[in-house]
Amino acid sequence: MKSFKESNELLVLQVKQGNKKAYNVAVQKYHDRIFSYAFSLTNDYEQAQDIVQNTFLKTWEFREKLDPAFPMKSFLFKTAYNEFVTIYHKNRAISKLEIKFVEMLDQMNSEENDDMVTKKINIIRIEIENLPMKCKEVFLLSKKEGLTNTEIASHLSISIKAVEGQITKAYSILRKSCLEKVRSYLFLLFGRKLRLL
Repeated sequence: MKSFKESNELLVLQVKQGNKKAYNVAVQKYHDRIFSYAFSLTNDYEQAQDIVQNTFLKTWEFREKLDPAFPMKSFLFKTAYNEFVTIYHKNRAISKLEIKFVEMLDQMNSEENDDMVTKKINIIRIEIENLPMKCKEVFLLSKKEGLTNTEIASHLSISIKAVEGQITKAYSILRKSCLEKVRSYLFLLFGRKLRLL
C-alpha cells in the first residue's frame, strides 16, 4: 500500500485533514521547485523567499479546500503565481504583455518533467542575456534590481517613456524568442508528431 510520500492523492488528503507530518513532507518535497519558480519570476531572492513562505502558509491555512484529485504541485505553483501577481501589483503597474509572459512561465514551470522545466528556464535566462544592450540594461534594472521606471529613468538619464518602451520591447522579444526556442526543443523531442501553433 502506498504512503502519502509516494501518492499525491494520499498526500493531499492527509494535508487536507490537518496532518502536519504530511504537510512537512509537502514542504520538503516542493520547496526548492517553488523557490526556483518564484525566483524565475522575480529575479529577487528575498521576494522569492516571501512568495514561497506565503505559498506554504496559505496552503495550510486553506487546506480544507484542497482536492485530492488535483496535484499538490499544481496547487502550489498556482498559489505562488497568485502571490507573485499580488506583489507585482503592489510595486508597479503590470502590462498585458507582462501578464502573458508570466503566464507562459507559469505554464512551463507547472509541467511534470523537472528536466524540461530547468531547460526552459535556462532558455529564458540565455535570451535575457541576448537582449539588445540598452534593452537588457533597463530590463535587468527593473526585474533584477527592482527599480521603478522613475528610478531607472533618473539613473540612466533617459525619459520614463523611454524606459517603458525598452521594457515593452524586452518582453516582446523574450516572448517571441522563448516560445520559438521552446517549440524547437519540443520538436526535437517529439519530432513530426508535434503540431506547432
